[in-house]
Amino acid sequence: MAEGRIDLKANEQPLPVARDEKAIAMIPASYKFVEPGTLTVAISALNSPPLALLASDNRTRIGSDPDIARLLAGSLGLKLKLVPTAWEDWPLGITSGRYDVALVNIAVTEQRKEKFDFATYRVDSLAFSVKSDSTIASVKGPADLSGKKVIVGSGTNQERILLGWNAENEKAGRAPALPVYLTDDASGNLYIQSGRADVFFGPQSVSSYKAALSGKTKVVGLGPKKAFVATTSKKGNQLVYALQAALNGGIERGDVQKILARWGEDGEGVAQSEVNPPGITYP
Repeated sequence: MAEGRIDLKANEQPLPVARDEKAIAMIPASYKFVEPGTLTVAISALNSPPLALLASDNRTRIGSDPDIARLLAGSLGLKLKLVPTAWEDWPLGITSGRYDVALVNIAVTEQRKEKFDFATYRVDSLAFSVKSDSTIASVKGPADLSGKKVIVGSGTNQERILLGWNAENEKAGRAPALPVYLTDDASGNLYIQSGRADVFFGPQSVSSYKAALSGKTKVVGLGPKKAFVATTSKKGNQLVYALQAALNGGIERGDVQKILARWGEDGEGVAQSEVNPPGITYP
């Protein structure tokens, strides 16, 4: 991501969305939306640019995930309702029927596929970032994080990777990393800048965005696994195929690519949306 690439003020203006008759035809006749005529989408309640953040009015939700949500709703001929949601709450919200779709930077895993259906729209890698003047120059494996305080999200793929690396460190007689669990982006920034944490381990798009925007952090390595990020809906209700059709229509028109480009996620798009592709697995 190039410095100065993101124009937040310009990106507060929504992109035009085309109604997609092919996608509309894929909506199951038996499916009941949470609110009739409306697509109810869970998005991150955290201020996590470029994925989700508040506009200058401190009320409107913008970012790549809200933009994808607008594309889905518009393509399906529906109104859009965005519901800010904590990461820990989206699984229950989907299974209990509080949301039609969750867009919280959710990666496809084999375990999640047991309860949810996925339609991919982005390839995401994880990244390690540190304070710009940190002595940590590179993170390539478990030994590089030995004894370090590492910010991760609870229940995320990065937590699973970190705990696996900790097991490798302990087996090799090295000190494990100390996971630091935080629930908001502002705290993460404060911890890194104050030295209360050494490393942030999270989505590459978030890490690259922060580094380019402020210059106070730098990316020093990528995670060992890549994931497909996808729309998430309840298993078996068949809505996933309408979501896939809407995404593929958006890809064919170039709309998805425009969304990713405006948020500095160039190169993370997929050639076409897939339903329930192979997910990340762990030993």
